[in-house]
Amino acid sequence: MSRFVDTMVATATASGQQRGMVTGEPAEPVRRTWGEVHERALRVAGGLVEGGLEPGAAVAVLAGAPELIAPTVQGIWLAGGSVTMLHQPTQRTDLAQWAGDTIRVLEMIGSRLVVLGEPFDQLAPVLDENGIAYRRIEDLLTAQALAEPVRVGEDELALLQLTSGSTADPKAVRITHGNLFSNTSAMVQRAELDFENDVMVSWLPTFHDMGMVGFLTLPMTFGVELVKITPVEFLTGPLRWPELISKYGGSVTAAPNFAYAIVGKRLARVDDDTAYDLSRMRIALNGAEPIDATAVRTFTDAGARFGMPAECVFPAYGLAEATLAVSFAPLFTGLTVDVIEATALEAENRAVPVPADDPRRGTDDVRGFAVLGRPLDGLEARIVDEHGAVLGQREVGEINLRGEAVSPGYLTMDGPAATQDAEGWFATGDLGYLIGEQIVICGRSKDVIILGGRNVYPTDIERAAASVEGVRAGNAVAVRIDAGTRRERFAVVLESKLAGDAATERALASEVTARVRDAVDARPYAVVVLPAGSLPKTPSGKVKRAATAIQFREQIDANA
Repeated sequence: MSRFVDTMVATATASGQQRGMVTGEPAEPVRRTWGEVHERALRVAGGLVEGGLEPGAAVAVLAGAPELIAPTVQGIWLAGGSVTMLHQPTQRTDLAQWAGDTIRVLEMIGSRLVVLGEPFDQLAPVLDENGIAYRRIEDLLTAQALAEPVRVGEDELALLQLTSGSTADPKAVRITHGNLFSNTSAMVQRAELDFENDVMVSWLPTFHDMGMVGFLTLPMTFGVELVKITPVEFLTGPLRWPELISKYGGSVTAAPNFAYAIVGKRLARVDDDTAYDLSRMRIALNGAEPIDATAVRTFTDAGARFGMPAECVFPAYGLAEATLAVSFAPLFTGLTVDVIEATALEAENRAVPVPADDPRRGTDDVRGFAVLGRPLDGLEARIVDEHGAVLGQREVGEINLRGEAVSPGYLTMDGPAATQDAEGWFATGDLGYLIGEQIVICGRSKDVIILGGRNVYPTDIERAAASVEGVRAGNAVAVRIDAGTRRERFAVVLESKLAGDAATERALASEVTARVRDAVDARPYAVVVLPAGSLPKTPSGKVKRAATAIQFREQIDANA
């Protein structure tokens, strides 16, 4: 049996082990120990094996309730299968299109089975209409328990992680049992998780790598107390997150920029200084995208009133192709921002530091990027230029990774594709530099806007736009137009509660244009103002720049 499954089973069956998972908040909280989750997982595994599941088979899962997902995914692993968490439809989803996309995903991963659970049981007729075979989780939970786990090797697939792109052109990252064990073990060690005392709190979706690997698989494997709700429960009441941290003594959590910004602003409006107790917070991980220092400050400033230490902010770098985590900043240091010269970065691809007493700090002549720590054990990083030559300290180029946690490849509609070159290096597509061994991310190579020979990073544009009153936090997107041509330009697409009134929109667009021009010395081709909820986003809440450019191109041209 793989080390990953061995550890999970040993955790669940350890004598006296009472840690587990709380789900169902706020309506009907339920707590089960990891031993009880394992007992349910054995029944799921027994039902799958009895139904003919073969070792190595891919099983797709469509469920939203964490209390069902935990025993289901563990049961699939105990039965020797691999897990694929399907993208979940929303109220606005065209179900016919979703079914077609799902069929393509199932064909790509070679799966003949969907395991279906709440709140998606109602989609059973859609699956029937499209000839998609499924088993209900509630039925599997009544099956005869599997006597012992099916033996699998370290190189067998455990997880097929769908990328955040459109499912119309799906791609899945192949994560092996060895990948999972290496990365989760390294995270436990670097984060110094205390199995007896730490409490993890998460609302991140299980069809996203952080929600699935970091805040379900890891605590279930090593036996850390977990409180898990759904993204819908967070989005309908963002203050539910600090409420749960207070109620359960949460010490470890994670979220993208927008969530820290939203919750920070709402906490700041709370009148009662005793409304929350965030004093046990040890790790508030931020690593789904380039870290927004303003969002972090909004969160820590507001949280301080409720006992939260600013040092709990935990910058990190991760991606699905490395299973999840690549690097963690040192514990208890909070956010460290490397302030560098804008001109050297944009024109020379060099990260030249600006001294703390330099008068340029606080002006648009500098750029600041979060320091994300050194790679986790078992991983190594290097920086290369466009020709593959290895670069030196503070030289900006593409980040390459190599190590035990790096996926062996993808599954695509055209068949398998490798992630690694002949020497085992994976080209991430992320641009950054090294300070000693510590990684700093500047952005994605495909998103960088080239203007007059300068590399302008979209995050600089987005932060400038977001500084204008009326722009929703985390909801401003800089998109490339005519990329790769001599006419390359950029537009800003943003959400605002002021959308709907033409005169107000024009005034807001004018302010954004001026602020962006001051920040990056370039004028946007257009500024488009949209109502809340309009921007396309990934499962973790990150905005999709490429999808935004395609979806709103007509409005961009109309506003130019």
